[in-house]
Amino acid sequence: MQSTEDNSIVMGMTNQNLEQALAITKSAVNEAGEELIKHYGNVEASTKSATGSNVTDIVTALDGKMEDLLADRLSKFDSAIGFRGEESGVRTEAGTTWLVDPIDGTSHFVRGIPFCTTMVALIEDGQVVMSVIHDFVHKDTYWAIKGRGAFKNDSPISVSQRPLNQSLVSFETHLEKPENYEKYLEVRRKAGIIATINCGFEFAMIASGKLDGRIGLDPYGMDWDFAPGSLLVSEAGGVAANIGKTTYDYKNHDFLITNAQVYDELTSGANAIFSLK
Repeated sequence: MQSTEDNSIVMGMTNQNLEQALAITKSAVNEAGEELIKHYGNVEASTKSATGSNVTDIVTALDGKMEDLLADRLSKFDSAIGFRGEESGVRTEAGTTWLVDPIDGTSHFVRGIPFCTTMVALIEDGQVVMSVIHDFVHKDTYWAIKGRGAFKNDSPISVSQRPLNQSLVSFETHLEKPENYEKYLEVRRKAGIIATINCGFEFAMIASGKLDGRIGLDPYGMDWDFAPGSLLVSEAGGVAANIGKTTYDYKNHDFLITNAQVYDELTSGANAIFSLK
């Protein structure tokens, strides 16, 4: 990490440090994206899951290759920062760490469906302080620094102001569990539900005001699936909170990440689906 005389601190890291981290991250995801787009819709894939048959959990050699590339490029910022990736898990442990998903939506990627992204989050003291979601198909980069707002490329973005009955939300859960299915049905009675099976794309659309929220209740994803979008949406004027709480811990995967109006309706009042306790 380069030294700086800037004493404005964000979670212990200076604003200048975060700007440097952002620049390196943008460069890294763009480099990865240039390689990925060459193989988009045209790649040999194999299935990787507990049963060996889950079509949404496809892995390719490119996942590992791109994670290695990102790990190398991000280490240029500060080699002491830890690294956790979807493919390799924990490479190094540290109080400040990178979370990386090289291809979020690999099953879409191999089919040439444009719901696939590369995601990076920087975690410091348990908080997401910087995040990047790169839509390499459309060459758009969504990013946020804590306390600085959210952006698509160089333009500020913001969440919608739609109420719940006009909203379109994503709901990730294990529907085979009766208690989860009942919550899913409660939401569906009040709002439209969309499922692209891609966290990064959906979070970018929520932060841009095109979708209105994402609900995780006993979901399938991991830290690197949700942390980048949590900061992007909250910095775009939305809310990121764990279910039953007013705060957000990225390690807790039960969450409401929505615009403020949808969050209030989901958590407040006599008919609240996810009432605060």
